[in-house]
Amino acid sequence: MNELFLVRKNLFRKPVRTVLLLVSILIAFLIYAFMTSLVTSMSDFNTKPTRLITLSKINFTETLPIAHYDKISRMEGVAVATHMNWFGGYYQDPVKGFMPVFAVDPETYFEVYKEDLPLSEEVKAAFFKERTAMLAAEPVARRWGWKVGQKVPLNSNIFTQADGSRVWDFTLVGTIPTPPGSSQTGSVLIHYDYFNETIDIGRDRIGWIPFLSTSAEANDKVIAAIDQRFANSADETRTNDEATFNKSFAAQLGNLALVLALVVGAAFIAILLIVGTTMTLAIRERTKEFGVMKTLGFSSGSILRMVLGESLLLAFLGAALGVLLAVGLLAAAGSMPGAPPLHLATPVLWQSALMAAGLGLVTGVLPALAAYRLSIVDALSRK
Repeated sequence: MNELFLVRKNLFRKPVRTVLLLVSILIAFLIYAFMTSLVTSMSDFNTKPTRLITLSKINFTETLPIAHYDKISRMEGVAVATHMNWFGGYYQDPVKGFMPVFAVDPETYFEVYKEDLPLSEEVKAAFFKERTAMLAAEPVARRWGWKVGQKVPLNSNIFTQADGSRVWDFTLVGTIPTPPGSSQTGSVLIHYDYFNETIDIGRDRIGWIPFLSTSAEANDKVIAAIDQRFANSADETRTNDEATFNKSFAAQLGNLALVLALVVGAAFIAILLIVGTTMTLAIRERTKEFGVMKTLGFSSGSILRMVLGESLLLAFLGAALGVLLAVGLLAAAGSMPGAPPLHLATPVLWQSALMAAGLGLVTGVLPALAAYRLSIVDALSRK
């Protein structure tokens, strides 16, 4: 019989109490792991130092005239530019079938995002040639069982056609591989010209203008030149590098980092109070037991280690279960249409281990010290 055996036995001597404590700790770590990974995944896309994006100064939901694209593409310091428009698409069901559908200019879009579009020349040619052609990220096509060559009706919850219909028919000509970090994750691409000609309002307007600068060193100068050119116009612009744009896009859902800090902080404070109080009561219940153990030859140091070990084991078990559950929830959420692949953020593992250690030490140190200082006479005489 060793100390670890006694720690394990003592921790589960009252299974109901232990399970309730584990659930409390599990929930705290589940919230932390899930939300931290969610925030990380929302901005975890490969970015290119020379890729910049111009959009409306008001916000990303405001459109720009396509004339802005023509002017920007010819400005000094701009190597190649493209334009994109949000389609607001869904397949069959507006909630379950939602997906990011973008109306793009095929040739220039492939130049600006060529690293994230590893497609064969045949697929590219088919997409360029057919105005009703559509490309879909592999996970999207796989989820709906779409096959290359299939006619796919997509609905828009924003635009309507001239005849009042909200349904556009497209032909899937290929799928886009989306390894972790791909900018095309969850995306569906359609032709801007076809989209622009069929909508009844908002023609010749675009959502934003991604472009490549001639060099990263020229970025600041290009950004200033573009925004200055359209200053005081009816459609003022804001130009950012791609990384900043991704963060601002994610920020539209709110300050998730602040929410994370508040929720996790409140959860851990509650857990500290619950576990700390419970451990103190549990140790007091075993006062005479500690006296007997010391009488049998257990040292005060070994008693301290066992009590502290119970607290640490409880914290680590709860943390491990919480992180494992978060992995499952992230996989389920990432399988939803339009969602990026969600995975456990790497820092979560070591941060959770540190927090579990801190939680175990903070909640266990006072009961452990009390047991350490307990004399045999006081322990056996206490009622």
